[in-house]
Amino acid sequence: MTLPPFEDVLQAHAGDVHRYLLAGVGRVDADDCFQDVMLAALRSYPTLTHADNLRGWLFTIAYSKAIDSHRSRRRRPVPSDDLVAVAAGAPSRAAGVGPSIERAGEPDDDELWSAVRDLPPKQRAAVLHRYLHDLPYREIGEIIGCSEAAARQNVRAGLAALRTEIDR
Repeated sequence: MTLPPFEDVLQAHAGDVHRYLLAGVGRVDADDCFQDVMLAALRSYPTLTHADNLRGWLFTIAYSKAIDSHRSRRRRPVPSDDLVAVAAGAPSRAAGVGPSIERAGEPDDDELWSAVRDLPPKQRAAVLHRYLHDLPYREIGEIIGCSEAAARQNVRAGLAALRTEIDR
């Protein structure tokens, strides 16, 4: 079996993978995470035994790199102009956490994407793949390593958590 050139795979799926990472890890980390995904994919590409679902394979790598990004975020310092406010636990405008204007009671995009990024990893990935890429639950399950029913449950639980968070 011969695999298509990696460049063809990259051109076909790079946009979707990058959008997934933008939504999943945020604008600040998406480009670095995308680079990590593509380097990991390039390194393991010659060892693939079949080319049945290269898109799913890339999303599986992206899922694990997004988890790594979220884990490393906890160890990073948070920039702030007001060190006293940060020490007291107040949100920092520099960190992008400050108040924002909402439209007719709806959350702004930053608040929504921040809430999505705060979901547990499997829920976050399931919601993003379902609503960002319109993937069926079977494919979502393959990407995040669970059954179709568990993928459906992760989407449901993620949406419930988002509703609760946004309604606050």
